Amino acid sequence: MRRGRRFPLKFGHFRSTIPYGRRVWSGDVWVASPQALEPAEIALPATAGLPPAPLAPDRAQQVRDAIVCGDVLDVLARLPRRSVHLIVTSPPYNLEKPYAEHDDDLEDRAYLAWMRKVWAACQGVLVPGGRLCVNIGENKRQYISNPHYSAFIQQLVDLRMLYRGTIIWNKHSAAKHCAWGSWKSPSNPHLVPRHEYIIVFSKGQWKLEGDPEGVDISPEEFMACTRSVWEFGTESRTRIGHPAPFPEKLPERLIKFLSFRGQTVLDPFAGSGTVGLVAARLGRHFILGDNSPAYCRLAQKRITHELGLSHQPRIIPVEEL
Repeated sequence: MRRGRRFPLKFGHFRSTIPYGRRVWSGDVWVASPQALEPAEIALPATAGLPPAPLAPDRAQQVRDAIVCGDVLDVLARLPRRSVHLIVTSPPYNLEKPYAEHDDDLEDRAYLAWMRKVWAACQGVLVPGGRLCVNIGENKRQYISNPHYSAFIQQLVDLRMLYRGTIIWNKHSAAKHCAWGSWKSPSNPHLVPRHEYIIVFSKGQWKLEGDPEGVDISPEEFMACTRSVWEFGTESRTRIGHPAPFPEKLPERLIKFLSFRGQTVLDPFAGSGTVGLVAARLGRHFILGDNSPAYCRLAQKRITHELGLSHQPRIIPVEEL
């Protein structure tokens, strides 16, 4: 077989896109050979993939129920390995949204290479069986459509994360503008997204260990969560003060469905802090990360308003970890 020929290899419901001559056998699956990937695909932070540096005895306690302010890769690299049970997050969609400290208009290849580094770092902080839930929307711009939803799934499969499934979030709303394309004509009509995706993965094994006394989901809630279509509205950007907030219902369902009380929930793209707010309300510990000092203060304000001054989360500059 000619070296470098693309050889689609079945992996669950997906086919590997790694060229045949650039794969190595890991013992049970084919994975990307680090020597064969391009530099942009493997340029992880200096700490990624290495044994963690010795941590202060109180490091895990230091970041628990706190907000870490800094670049997402720096934040993830400094968190204790295998310390998080559930990640619920929504990364920037790369749709030119006006984030305070982030360029949301990267060249698509650069954006996906950056996100692959994020997923690899997330994998490192999860406990065995820990879950990763990623909320992502359609990334359609005028004349451009490259589905990041499917790219993220393939990246995580290539990292040997276990794909649990996709939840379709029906938002019951569409964009305010009328982007119909060719009006009343089959020439070039547009599909207007009224949904987003939540992709769900586990690290290494399907089962998450936890205290049975920490189960707090009712039979009715459990059955609703198992259905692959969730229906509830969006959150107001103006009311929250963030360009892309998601409603509390979204992390509430995921946290009760996929974690036990007393476990730790992480959102490395915390924004306005909704995941931390809901996690604390449900008796979980949280770790929030964001590169915007303004959004870190907003998250702190929201959580303090909900839980009181005695539970005000600390804001820790990543350099202090």
